[in-house]
Amino acid sequence: QVQLVESGGRLVQAGDSLTLSCAASGRTFSSYTMAWFRQAPGKEREFVATISWSGGMTYYADSVKGRFTISRDNSKNTVYLQMNNLKPEDTAVYYCAASTYYSASTNSKYAYWGQGTQVTVSS
Repeated sequence: QVQLVESGGRLVQAGDSLTLSCAASGRTFSSYTMAWFRQAPGKEREFVATISWSGGMTYYADSVKGRFTISRDNSKNTVYLQMNNLKPEDTAVYYCAASTYYSASTNSKYAYWGQGTQVTVSS
């Protein structure tokens, strides 16, 4: 089992950069596929990015490809989301999630979730 705590969300302006962090508890962090999802007001939660247990495989939603980078530091039990050139449509609560599947981009494949961190991008 793993517990996840996100941080780093705040109000930024369009074009700014921001890095989110997700700290995980538990000694088996390195065995989990990790991902970021987001949920905007009135919308379904959507996939943003995922990274394999080793960090060797990453996959992004088309809407963030080329602007966001997911990474992880297994020695620190932390996964990151570097977000560049932020747009107002990136405004959402961002959630960190952990999965035992090797590769997954759907909510149902992730058993563990953080509480979320708010990112607001003003135009």
